[in-house]
Amino acid sequence: MRKIRILAVGKIKTPHWQAAARHYRERLRHSYAIEEIAIRDADPALAPAARSREEGARLLASIKPTDSIFCLDERGRQFTSQAFAAALAHHLENATKVPCFIIGGAYGLAKEVQSKAAVLLSFGAATLPHELAQIVLWEQLYRATCIIKGIPYHH
Repeated sequence: MRKIRILAVGKIKTPHWQAAARHYRERLRHSYAIEEIAIRDADPALAPAARSREEGARLLASIKPTDSIFCLDERGRQFTSQAFAAALAHHLENATKVPCFIIGGAYGLAKEVQSKAAVLLSFGAATLPHELAQIVLWEQLYRATCIIKGIPYHH
């Protein structure tokens, strides 16, 4: 079974977002082994740039050499659902690499993390709250999987 990794700064704490994440996780578990790693938020007393650097260092320490990195960033490339499915399929075809999706904290991803990305991915120009960004990622992964497998979810 192919694997997908998700590295996100912070945990999903709100009950309705937790339920949504469980929903998509359950739907995806038949297709992928999913490894989720919640990276601890930096000290909120730090300046934004310092917070981003500290969280970035934690993210970098969690990246594996086999990861093919997709960094979520509002300035990244926007994909149609079909194009995202094609990009995911392309990365899944490489048996030596694991698609790894990275979501930053409140002040975004450090440049050092972004520089590791094979793809800078955007779900739109709007800034999303961290928990919602994770849910959008889960839903898009499920939608892409349905497109790849020909399951009639996407229309």
